[in-house]
Amino acid sequence: MIGRTGVLLLGTRGASGPGEVLVRVRGGSETFLAWSSDPLPQGASVLVIDSRGSRQVDVIEWTDPLNASSGGAGGAG
Repeated sequence: MIGRTGVLLLGTRGASGPGEVLVRVRGGSETFLAWSSDPLPQGASVLVIDSRGSRQVDVIEWTDPLNASSGGAGGAG
């Protein structure tokens, strides 16, 4: 899971609690509890940076550099 990207279905609340992330895995998609050091909004793209076991992961906000070809600043979706 580490190194995969996903989208938050439920925003994270930092140290106050996890959100939920949808990650593409093995030709399908799976959901995991997502923890982050800072709160992240629903719909944010994230990168999985660690696994907590039993379907829990640590994430950070992620902008795909290969998808940033629009030339402008990204919007806050």
